[in-house]
Amino acid sequence: MKVVAFNGSARKEGNTAACLKKVLGVLEAEGIETELVNLAGKKLGGCRACYRCMEKKDRKCHGPNDDMNELIELFDRADGVIIGSPTYFSSVSTETKALIDRVGLVGKANGHIYEHKVGAAVAVARRHGATDVFTQINRLYLINLMIVPGSIYWNLAMGKDPGDVLKDEEGMQTMESLGKNMAWLLKKLQ
Repeated sequence: MKVVAFNGSARKEGNTAACLKKVLGVLEAEGIETELVNLAGKKLGGCRACYRCMEKKDRKCHGPNDDMNELIELFDRADGVIIGSPTYFSSVSTETKALIDRVGLVGKANGHIYEHKVGAAVAVARRHGATDVFTQINRLYLINLMIVPGSIYWNLAMGKDPGDVLKDEEGMQTMESLGKNMAWLLKKLQ
């Protein structure tokens, strides 16, 4: 089993990465292979609604010539996926939005290829808006027939400067609980 986590933050070692690493650490302790993928530095554009993915049905995006198909392939091969994003004006980062839109359309265009995969959202905010980010990511999973595990609270943590989320005790407990629930669910589905 493998879980791939996508870090949608511009900071490769920021608070979103810290939260994702907390969840991944729990999954690894449960014997699940993990991979952390940073979207920062990748060439990513938004969906152009060309619908060539619907014509070709080859599990690829045929829109912008960028790094997205590499990410789509990782998403497609994983048993579980975590998408983490910082909160930018109560929304996901631009990179996260590109991932959501293009992965989501390729999944639907190819007959709901992500059905029964496990998907979790992780959101980080300085103060407010993280529940909007949490919801935006989960909508990708739900419309693609994926299974979303719960936790002791919404999967969010608070922090501004890199490392601040590690001081958010409830946020870190939530990430740990998410990792345990995700591992349990993945094992049940195997």
